Amino acid sequence: MTPIPPEPHFPSRYSRPSVAPSIARRVTTSDGAQIATFAYGAPTQEDTPVLMLHGNGEEHGIFGPIVDVVLEAGLWVVAIDSRAQGMSTRGSAPLTYELMASDAVCALDALGVSCAHVLGFSDGGIEALLLGRDWPERVASITALGANLTPDGVIEDPSWDIEGFVGLNRKWSEYWHDFENSNEAQTEGDVDITLLTPSPATASQDAELLQLMLDEPHIEASSLATICCPTCIMVGEHDCIDPRETCRIVNAIPGARLITVPHIGHSLPKAAPDAVSAHLLATIMRATC
Repeated sequence: MTPIPPEPHFPSRYSRPSVAPSIARRVTTSDGAQIATFAYGAPTQEDTPVLMLHGNGEEHGIFGPIVDVVLEAGLWVVAIDSRAQGMSTRGSAPLTYELMASDAVCALDALGVSCAHVLGFSDGGIEALLLGRDWPERVASITALGANLTPDGVIEDPSWDIEGFVGLNRKWSEYWHDFENSNEAQTEGDVDITLLTPSPATASQDAELLQLMLDEPHIEASSLATICCPTCIMVGEHDCIDPRETCRIVNAIPGARLITVPHIGHSLPKAAPDAVSAHLLATIMRATC
């Protein structure tokens, strides 16, 4: 029996940047991943850019209105599609948040950027904290949206069964890969599996990305005490991040500021780009004063 096709991962609409990138290139990592790396605005060695890191299953375009505001403020932007997402490829290394944080460093290196202000959302917020902790010399400020330290720091949403969605994607991928190698496919099959929505490869990749949220991160709050740059932690009033987890992050980072955006859930870049932009620029100002 053919399994039920899974829904796309994070299909909600968003506004992309209103301008084309000034740089769009692939950066190759040591394990062979191709990280799609973009710059918006006029890159200069004198000015510190804003590095933007998106959430699970997304791509850098979710920051569209925020990119526009940052450019209007006279800054420039580096944005990447995290590995196995957007236009970036998977590579062969085990998927971890630490790995994706190191991908961001590779992208900065490729552009000749020594230091950046970091804006991260959800998975990207986790990566922003890891960058501030593990590469402090590369981070001028941190604005982290909806970040968590452990899988338990995310409040379960009964309307979104992540574990069940992982299972659906795996069943879909395994069924069609088995079909492709079966006698039925060789004799009677008329299905090009690359034309399926999602393709078995996409379903397998989505399952791996979602499993990452169930298994990781595992960050000791005390380890964030070494973050020394201006830091803003933002959440929505109705965020899926447990408020106790947010407090652990804020209390661990010296001088960190907590901003709670009223009436908003988890998707701050999409639902409250003006608030995010204002607090991002304020945090950057704290770093340059």
